[in-house]
Amino acid sequence: MFIKRQKIPHKIGTTDSFFKWTDFSSIPLNVNFFERVFRIYDCDDFTREFFAYMGFDIPHPETAPIDNFTVTQARKDLKIPPPDTKEYKEYIEVKLGVGHPNGGLQKYLENDRKVLSFSILWQDNTLEGGTNFYTLNFFLADDTIEVKEIRKHNSGKDPFPLMLNRSKVPKQPILTHYPGMTL
Repeated sequence: MFIKRQKIPHKIGTTDSFFKWTDFSSIPLNVNFFERVFRIYDCDDFTREFFAYMGFDIPHPETAPIDNFTVTQARKDLKIPPPDTKEYKEYIEVKLGVGHPNGGLQKYLENDRKVLSFSILWQDNTLEGGTNFYTLNFFLADDTIEVKEIRKHNSGKDPFPLMLNRSKVPKQPILTHYPGMTL
């Protein structure tokens, strides 16, 4: 219990002015009890009738703010949509030992060892840069890309055989937000 039944002064250390029932006639209202601020946003029907009988009109109440616990409880009660029927059917087939079709297997069998190779260059405009030559390999079996450096003897550069390891590359870049990104 924060406050027991007592007279509460308007300011700490003063004994000449205490809260009275008329101080609560205008709702919504912020009140300061012992340096803690409370928001009065509504009252019960008896209090509303009492203030009306005494000649004070209490306006419409505010809605109570939603706390994190209420939001969490509402999310727990949401229905989770059932899994896609195709996925569910494949799961049952695998559990029964029948198996399911592998969509990438046919593509792999048709395009195994088929590679599209491109000669590319990168004009590096930095201080130590220059024209760098690379080979871009596109693997048809699984749609992956790798970029290899074409080495030249005695070029004075450290040998980095792969600029990009064999991986899938998205068409649209995935941006990771970090501080100062807009600068």
